[in-house]
Amino acid sequence: MFKSFAFKIYLVALVLRLIPIIAARGLGIGLDDMFQYDMLARSLAQGHGFRWYAELDLLQLASYVDFDLSTAREYDPLLGIPTSFRAPLYPAFLAIVYFINGIDFSRFFAARLAQAIFLGAPLAPLTYFVAHRIFPLSSFDNEERRKKKENTSRIAAWLVAAYPLLLVYPLGLGTENPFFVLLLASFLFLLSSIDKPSTFNFLLSGIFLALTALTRSVILAFVLAAFCLLFYLHGKRAVLSILAFVLVIAPWIIRNSLLHGKLTGIETSMGYNLYLGYHPQGNGSFVFGPSLDLLPILDDAERDKTGTEKAIEFIKKQPERFVPLAVNRLGFFFGLEKRVLMYFYGNDLLGFIPLPLLLTISAILLLPFVVISTSAALGLSLLRWNPQTCLLVLLLFVYTIPHVFILAEDRFHLALVPYIAILAAWLWVNGFKALPIRWRESRTGKILTILSILCIFLLVINWGFELVRDWDKIAQLLGPNGNQSYFPY
Repeated sequence: MFKSFAFKIYLVALVLRLIPIIAARGLGIGLDDMFQYDMLARSLAQGHGFRWYAELDLLQLASYVDFDLSTAREYDPLLGIPTSFRAPLYPAFLAIVYFINGIDFSRFFAARLAQAIFLGAPLAPLTYFVAHRIFPLSSFDNEERRKKKENTSRIAAWLVAAYPLLLVYPLGLGTENPFFVLLLASFLFLLSSIDKPSTFNFLLSGIFLALTALTRSVILAFVLAAFCLLFYLHGKRAVLSILAFVLVIAPWIIRNSLLHGKLTGIETSMGYNLYLGYHPQGNGSFVFGPSLDLLPILDDAERDKTGTEKAIEFIKKQPERFVPLAVNRLGFFFGLEKRVLMYFYGNDLLGFIPLPLLLTISAILLLPFVVISTSAALGLSLLRWNPQTCLLVLLLFVYTIPHVFILAEDRFHLALVPYIAILAAWLWVNGFKALPIRWRESRTGKILTILSILCIFLLVINWGFELVRDWDKIAQLLGPNGNQSYFPY
């Protein structure tokens, strides 16, 4: 029964993702992050190593960025320069696709197709399996409780299969595509390690956490928290996970350290992100103008150092901005998912859309997160505390915190959508009548219910503030020439 539903929901999720991919089969890429990943993938596919910014690529960016070639070590016009700025796994994935397909224009369609099949659609069945592990079946469960757990798992899988923004994400060449699925797979194996602490589960937990970190190193805080939980529960046996993790990431750490002649992490983008996050012209999120300031520096270690030093300088000059920026970032992280629509429609990439249809599309894109996040806040109060739910709370908290102190955008919360969907489904299956029961049960129930209601209040306040703050842009977008607003991303 489990495998049958998982296969069906995979097919549904795949078909839904193939629709926008086929519709946009002639779509290219922009000169942004996607361009950087494409450069790296082409270099790898052609056997030149992890390099970017060959002369032909620099020419495409010449009107936007004045690169300082004197900052590059041993610059090769044909091959570009070795880099450690980006984590390696996603460019490696693209490189495999490019190697099989070729590096002509058709590579973009091939990459999007591969992302839908191997990265996007698997999110739905993985969500189903994770929900089952979070609410493990017990011999003491009656038939009604077993049915609730099964329904919760299925509803959560359907939510992820049809979540609007996740449907179009395979169109973009970005690390989020492998990051979402690898994080979910890592979480599944961590749950399996908690429930069945075997050598196999420990090793897979470590390996998949390492692959996730090699996609986006922001997950390292959660990796540490998860290992601490495993060690607390299972003692020295959890060292297997840690060992597997270290062995997988070590070659890339060694490579980057040799490249820069000093100990270097998985990627050297922290300084750049801190620079943006604390820039005087910034608000804690991505800001287009300052985002170009450090790009002319082609030496990654130097760019990282400069960005970090500048960020510290910004903080020292205006320490009173530190807390407001952190609050801003928390708001951006849980913000409405409107940035993609504003950029793509506002830059005339979709053509003119009549107002009724534009409002309908906006509602389809924005309302799902509003509904599932508020429901999830209440669903959190219905959880029974055990190692599995502790791991879930750790992920929600520890994944969010780094973004609060570095840089945040609404797209960053998409990694949490499967887990939010599970909590929302848990509320819907148990019904709102479960909330007063939980309230009456214990003091803990009262505290959790109050915190859940407070979370909803803060979310609504945040969205209201966001709409007021951006109303001038929204009004322009909804106007007769909204598709020609030309907002920077």
